[in-house]
Amino acid sequence: MFENYPDVVNVSELSEMLGICEKTAYILLKNNKIKYIRIGRVYKIPKVYVIEFLYKKN
Repeated sequence: MFENYPDVVNVSELSEMLGICEKTAYILLKNNKIKYIRIGRVYKIPKVYVIEFLYKKN
């Protein structure tokens, strides 16, 4: 799943992966729906957390 993406993605790649806009991706992150690592002002999302989010949702 998501082989074409790096192991750690940014918000833009996250929105592509989930088929949502970047604004919605930021809302998911800020509401702690998807775990992330924040470095300064940059969100880094390990791909395993995206997959975990998808399995929790279903």
